[in-house]
Amino acid sequence: MVRVVENPVINRLAFEGNKRISKEILSDEVQLRPRVVYTRSRVQSDVQRIIDLYRRSGRFAARVEPKVIQLEQNRVDLVFEVDEGRLTEIRKVSFIGNKRFSDGKLRGIVGTKESAWYRFFSGNDTYDPDRLTFDRELLRRHYLADGYADFRVVSSVAELTPDREGFFITFTVEEGERYKFGKIDVATSLKDLDPDRLARELVVVEGNWYDANAVEKSVGNLADAAGSFGYAFVDVRPRVRRNRDKRLINITFNIREGPRVFVERINITGNVRTEDQVIRREFQLVEGDAFSTAKLRRSRQRIRNLGFFEKADINNVPGSAPDKTVINVAVHEQSTGEISFGAGFSSSAGLLGDISVRERNLVGKGQDLRLSLSVGQRQQQIDLSFTEPYFLDRRFSAGVDLFSTSRDLQRESSFDRESIGMALRTGYQVAENWTQRWKYTIRQDDMTDVDPDASLAIKEQEGEFTSSSIGQALTYDTRDNRFSTKKGLRATYSNEFAGLGGDTTFVKNELNGSVFYPITDDIIGSFSAGMGYIFGINDDVRIVNRFFLGGNDLRGFDNSGVGPRDVATEDAVGGKWFYRGSLQVSFPLGLPNELGIRGRVFTDLGSLGGIDGGAGAVTDTGSVRASTGTGLGWKSPFGPINIDFAKAFLKEDFDETQVFRFSFGTRF
Repeated sequence: MVRVVENPVINRLAFEGNKRISKEILSDEVQLRPRVVYTRSRVQSDVQRIIDLYRRSGRFAARVEPKVIQLEQNRVDLVFEVDEGRLTEIRKVSFIGNKRFSDGKLRGIVGTKESAWYRFFSGNDTYDPDRLTFDRELLRRHYLADGYADFRVVSSVAELTPDREGFFITFTVEEGERYKFGKIDVATSLKDLDPDRLARELVVVEGNWYDANAVEKSVGNLADAAGSFGYAFVDVRPRVRRNRDKRLINITFNIREGPRVFVERINITGNVRTEDQVIRREFQLVEGDAFSTAKLRRSRQRIRNLGFFEKADINNVPGSAPDKTVINVAVHEQSTGEISFGAGFSSSAGLLGDISVRERNLVGKGQDLRLSLSVGQRQQQIDLSFTEPYFLDRRFSAGVDLFSTSRDLQRESSFDRESIGMALRTGYQVAENWTQRWKYTIRQDDMTDVDPDASLAIKEQEGEFTSSSIGQALTYDTRDNRFSTKKGLRATYSNEFAGLGGDTTFVKNELNGSVFYPITDDIIGSFSAGMGYIFGINDDVRIVNRFFLGGNDLRGFDNSGVGPRDVATEDAVGGKWFYRGSLQVSFPLGLPNELGIRGRVFTDLGSLGGIDGGAGAVTDTGSVRASTGTGLGWKSPFGPINIDFAKAFLKEDFDETQVFRFSFGTRF
């Protein structure tokens, strides 16, 4: 006799004990559903799926127990009881076989971090096998960029502790020998392509340490250069020849005609809110263009730089014919609206607080709208700004700013300044690394609350006046990173002309620049300098338009602590010209790199001078001032914190000095 018992049907599916992962996410992960036939094999499969989900979120101690509640009519309720356990932290990250770089340096390269008290805002100190795989690639890139062409990661092992609450991560590496660039050649059989001329596009230099990133960039530059000569279909392949005895890598960049492939179509999916045009205008390719891998790579980076998408995957697939390709763009939108609160303190402005509301992708058109309010002990400001990044569908931005500010300058110059106005601005990219900005500003300034004992030079300018000006700023920027610069140059030349109506006429010129150079892998040297000159046209230059020097611009001196001063009232009255320079070396303090604490030593020098009018007992020597000091900066979870100690060793008796300077700020 054969007795058959039917499997029950699931009436209800529930989860209990889950706090870190929502019910909705767990429901999407499991395969069982209400009104689906219950089987033990399916339950065990779903239990493993839930455990895997928790392991991907760093909880390897998670346990799941299925409970079955029998009901009438051969139905059951299935409940997954979840014990999430504690986060499985990274107890130790170790390296075996590394000689060129210390364990501490390599820990700063990989994304997997050891657990520490200061990482409470980060999830990188929990075990993630996908992150561990990416760490192998990060190590490879790092060594290949430093000359180790034979480098490889032998293994990456994660060992779970017996209590299942921690991991020991061990990377075993083989560094190999360090190579330099040997002979560099460019070879091509294509007509009208001069190899010597193309060689100017190379960024690899014979005798320098081998750098895989430089080789990749050179390939892109050569492809672009060939395209400018009419060769849209080229294949640039670097032929590498190792000389192991001399530890040299000789490279010949072979340029040959590639297959003729055109862009048939660009498909965009996943953009629910963002308009197609916002994405398409970032492409360096359009439908019908000759396909270029280099242009596709730059297009991918431009789209990701928008900041509108959590994920942007771009790839090309064969089209309807052998000479056609289709580009598929799959994006996953993220929130572009922001509301932020800020708090801080600085030696110059005292306590600060601000609130800002911003939408970076207004109605899906890529426009930027921002309203901010800042309130401090010595400064209040409100700003409303709107920016259209592609004005009239052209590659230049346009925007408008409305502002109202109030500053307490009693300590420096015995008056308060209130300003209200608007600005119209536009900007565009002139060439690679070159950008230009234009701005028209109309504003009304009011010098109020002038102290009865203020300098006569300040009393004479008390009251309201209007300025109408137009200005431009041309910037050259080759920095490797805007926020943590290790090498590169940034220079800006700006002009401003006031006199398009209003009560004020002047011409103002400024030149500022900074150069960064890595002395070693961790020690960064930098030199910054600036100069400026302003002169009035048939009128004296007003105090609020003059230059002031001190504080962050010249450490060791107070804000507006340098330059022309009424020695009787100790009021700073500003100057018509200035120059400044700073030599600085920043270095690690032996703490973990990801903690973001670095020390620095510096020497600053500068001067300020030139005044209009002879009111008051103003002293203007124009002599050089200089200081030296040390400090530290911390990129803390609460915002950047900077502390500097400086001693002025070249100064005038009437200068205002400042030994200690502190600033702290954050945004939430």
